[in-house]
Amino acid sequence: MSNDHRFSESERAAIYRVIAERRDMRHFRPDPVDSAMLKRLLVAAHQAPSVGLMQPWRFIRITDSKLRSAIAALVDEERARTAVALGQQGEKFMRLKVEGIRSCGELFVAALTNGREKHIFGRRTLPEMDLASVACAIQNLWLAARAEGLGMGWVSMFEPETLARLLVMPVGSKPVAILCLGHVDAFYPVPMLVQENWTTEQSIQEFVFHNTWNNAEMPE
Repeated sequence: MSNDHRFSESERAAIYRVIAERRDMRHFRPDPVDSAMLKRLLVAAHQAPSVGLMQPWRFIRITDSKLRSAIAALVDEERARTAVALGQQGEKFMRLKVEGIRSCGELFVAALTNGREKHIFGRRTLPEMDLASVACAIQNLWLAARAEGLGMGWVSMFEPETLARLLVMPVGSKPVAILCLGHVDAFYPVPMLVQENWTTEQSIQEFVFHNTWNNAEMPE
């Protein structure tokens, strides 16, 4: 069947490639990111889909070195608490590099804005769709960064209320992710946690069901 809306073969290949080669990066060079490129990435993030077009995302760019250090310290504290919670795996976890906050060229905090309760469209039974919308914006930023040759890492090890106070965020808002962005020497050939033997990736067959739960069937 013909499809006049289909992109060219090379354009389609580029999209699938950037998805496949996206990595959660931890190793960065401190080189600055070109301002025009940074604007393109933020525009791409802002073009993400959102439920009811509520656009609940906010991106806080961190340019103050003392603030960056304070954020890194918050992550260090949570990293230690996570190691304790992991029990026998805690020592192995502490050997992993889990963030690049101190070395990346750009640092952002992605957050949910306040006042989200007024948005009912698509959220009456699923209020967490505001978080899903922010995740879409982060993914747009991530894929656009990879296409530009930049690495990005999503850091979630922090206490949200403490980070919100540090950033003087209004009541009702919530930080979702610390995003490390910048130039890298190389992209990991496979996800870093696979490379470091922390975990393995599961096959797509385990995630696609047919009609009912656990009735696995992939398209022919």
